[in-house]
Amino acid sequence: MTRLIQIKKGNVRRVALVEEPNVRLLDSCSSIYELAHVAIAQGKTLSDEARQRALPDAIDYDLIYNGRAEWQLLPPVDHPDESARCLLSGTGLTHIGSARDRQSMHATTSEDMTDSMKMFRWGVEGGRPGVGKIGIAPEWFHKGTGNTLRAHGEPLDIPFYAEDGGEEAEIAGVYVIDREGHPVRVGMAVGNEFSDHQFERKNYLNLAGSKLRTCALGPELVLDPEFDSIPVTSTIERDGKVLWTKTFRTGESEMCHSLQNIEHHHFKFDAHRRPGDVHVHFFGTDCLSFSDHIRLQDGDVMQVVAEGFGRPLRNAVREDKSTPTLIKAHSLK
Repeated sequence: MTRLIQIKKGNVRRVALVEEPNVRLLDSCSSIYELAHVAIAQGKTLSDEARQRALPDAIDYDLIYNGRAEWQLLPPVDHPDESARCLLSGTGLTHIGSARDRQSMHATTSEDMTDSMKMFRWGVEGGRPGVGKIGIAPEWFHKGTGNTLRAHGEPLDIPFYAEDGGEEAEIAGVYVIDREGHPVRVGMAVGNEFSDHQFERKNYLNLAGSKLRTCALGPELVLDPEFDSIPVTSTIERDGKVLWTKTFRTGESEMCHSLQNIEHHHFKFDAHRRPGDVHVHFFGTDCLSFSDHIRLQDGDVMQVVAEGFGRPLRNAVREDKSTPTLIKAHSLK
């Protein structure tokens, strides 16, 4: 599989092709966004376009990945000119683990079936329609825009108003909208869909607000990966030691909704097919450290590894411990 990274040095941005243990810069290419639109216009695959542009000189990937090079990693996709035109979103309740976690959060008795479990069961019954057919809509949430997207090695923030912060190890689809308004999947990447589970636990109607946090993607964009049954390992490190780790599987065979159904229900909205926009859509997880009573704290390191998706995504937790202040809207008289 072809793997790409985005990097910068000062004000210079480049795209590089991963060929372990090195990377090769692409000629005349400052963003995957640009590369994707060129490939679309020329009717070529993104992989072919990338390999044709790869320059011969190799750069040590370890130095970039470990933050010891002049080149710094960026998220593997963004809108290079306007961050607000990169929409971050996700589909929840796609895995039995997420439904079970929600059930345990909000059920008042062991016999209660929460709305979350009902929605998961609807997905089991109608989330995998035949080719060309439309299935039941999955849960959908807004995550933010490109200004909340972080790269490998950058911290994820627990803001002063949050009650918690917790990792969500996932795979995300990356899309651009072409000039005719058609969504084009350019690849997939490892993600950490960081959320406030303590706030959500109080009431499931807090879910929308709990998702408005920074999140991470990368370090690599994988072009046309296998998305059937992928082992994913999520790990929490504290003070240099492993505090918690768990492996689960994601992909179409492990989910109650097909990829086709998820994509249809995301892109059926006219506002999600605006030419030139970028979309990053998280496909859900099957395990959380929060479910095992782990509460992340400042300095903890979260790691996500997905088989076949390149190097691990690592991000530290950064907690804002400042005193909450009232945000006022001023009247324009």
